[in-house]
Amino acid sequence: MLPLLSGLAAGLSLIIAIGAQNAFVLRQGLARRHVPLVIAVCAASDAVLIAAGVAGLGALVTRAPVALEIVRWGGAAFLIGYGIRAALRAWRGESMREPGEGSAPGWAGVLATALALTWLNPHVYLDTVVLLGSMSAAHGDDRWWFALGAMTGSVLWFTALGLGARLLVPAFRRRSSWRVLDAVIALIMFALAAQLLLR
Repeated sequence: MLPLLSGLAAGLSLIIAIGAQNAFVLRQGLARRHVPLVIAVCAASDAVLIAAGVAGLGALVTRAPVALEIVRWGGAAFLIGYGIRAALRAWRGESMREPGEGSAPGWAGVLATALALTWLNPHVYLDTVVLLGSMSAAHGDDRWWFALGAMTGSVLWFTALGLGARLLVPAFRRRSSWRVLDAVIALIMFALAAQLLLR
């Protein structure tokens, strides 16, 4: 039970920090568009990466500097592109569209964005594969219980963020609220990209 709770606490402490994934899940939750799909993609991706870290891939990844560089530059380019899109939305002052109203990305576009924000984000690898993988080693044979706890934390967080965003919908019926949210998302994306490029 202790490794499970330890993994849950570690997973939540790393995932709750505002980042690209969280900003996207929050926005989709507020717009009420393909929320279960986004939650499933983010949680399943985390589970795969956590399992890889616990299985020992973290040590291998740190020994492959070329692969890390490719992910770093690709991730930075994607974050900058996503940040520009968010900045343009903030500039135009796009408001929330009701489900089925107006033009919005379909499930394929949402799926592609969720996958890219996860798999092209080196911070996700650092948190799941390297950090959680390293922390799990302290639990020896119980490390998979630690992994299960961390995976559970991921599922709980993304579910709470995606579905809980509905509670904020009344505040986001104002165009100004969306402008602020998109401006904050753009700043987060640019800051994350700068961190990657300046390493």
